[in-house]
Amino acid sequence: MTNNDSNSPTLADVAERYVKLVLAMGQHDASYVDAYYGPPAWQQEALEQQLGLSDIKAATDKALALLADAPCLRAANLRKQLQAVMARAEMLQGSRLDFDTESARLYDAVSPHHNRAYYEALVARIDALLPGGGTVSERVNALRAQLIIPADKLHAVMDAAIRAGRERTLRYIALPEGEDFILEFVTDKPWSGYNWYKGNYQSLIQINTDLPVYIDRAVDLGCHEAYPGHHVYNVLLERDLVRGKGWMEYCIYPLYSPQSLIAEGTANYGIELSFTDEERLAFERQVLYPLAGLDPALAPRYAQLNALLAKLGYADNDIARQYLEGSLSREEALEWLVNVRLYPAEKSAQRLQFYDAMGAYVINYNLGQDMAKAYVERQGATRAAHWAAFRDLMSSPRVPSALLAGQS
Repeated sequence: MTNNDSNSPTLADVAERYVKLVLAMGQHDASYVDAYYGPPAWQQEALEQQLGLSDIKAATDKALALLADAPCLRAANLRKQLQAVMARAEMLQGSRLDFDTESARLYDAVSPHHNRAYYEALVARIDALLPGGGTVSERVNALRAQLIIPADKLHAVMDAAIRAGRERTLRYIALPEGEDFILEFVTDKPWSGYNWYKGNYQSLIQINTDLPVYIDRAVDLGCHEAYPGHHVYNVLLERDLVRGKGWMEYCIYPLYSPQSLIAEGTANYGIELSFTDEERLAFERQVLYPLAGLDPALAPRYAQLNALLAKLGYADNDIARQYLEGSLSREEALEWLVNVRLYPAEKSAQRLQFYDAMGAYVINYNLGQDMAKAYVERQGATRAAHWAAFRDLMSSPRVPSALLAGQS
């Protein structure tokens, strides 16, 4: 992007156009704007103008044209985010995209495909870990049933898990004074946890209690939603990019965009960055199990099980893809979720709700985690180097496709 002419648009101009386009899209899709803490006048303008989807697409085209010769990372990020605005507008107008096309256009990444046999080989390893009668799914859920956090202990367990994640994060990432969050427990949601970033370094973190919350979810949710995950990610964007550099494109977060792969991927990778397997097992046995009133003797086997279940993560993507494209019926998708992904029947039904609501978004968790992990761990061999690269990734304008080996 050239700026020789004083009347030429700058990246700041394009950023403002982008923010206003995302706000305009939010008038058509209530879930589109996940967070906004920019000028209230821009929000009011979107409300009053009520731009049609065709007008949004035309304005997005013009903004993309202004980025044609801009090579920097900031421009690359704006370009990908604007392309996702265009894709989402087309989808809202009725354009049907196959799963991989949707994930490429909205999230700048495509998940690998695996067949059922690939996952069944992993299920066989879980079968060997949990011998006995009944199906593998039944045996997995029999163990899980012993590891539900009682409702009256949930707040204390979550507080302890979040506090531990924060302590580990602060060893490597300095956060601004006054950053904080509110923790709430909610029901009737298609997700298990959510971070609603409010700006001014504040988050509202909600945990869904529709279904049982198992003891391993305390560390997972605490790290993912709070420290070093979504809360830290948004705090760093606000401090370093919005306030520090005046990059207003980061005062808004469109859910269906490449930013989500970075956000979800770093939030998931942040769990293993914060706790090695040994550290996590010790923390859960010594702190969380007693707080929840659960038997710490179950912890080692449950940790082994969860390590194997994590390898089944990509089954979520394959089930969602086949279900949403129509090659699996609802009943068949539920069967896959129970017998291949090894979810409880109740969670399987909730998971289909998530696919229906969010489409290809599911790739952002597992593929995003693997892409973030690979990128971060290429930057150095020590734990300190990993944390430094992690922090840099969360507070820089990198796009998902640039996380791949050989990309800058």
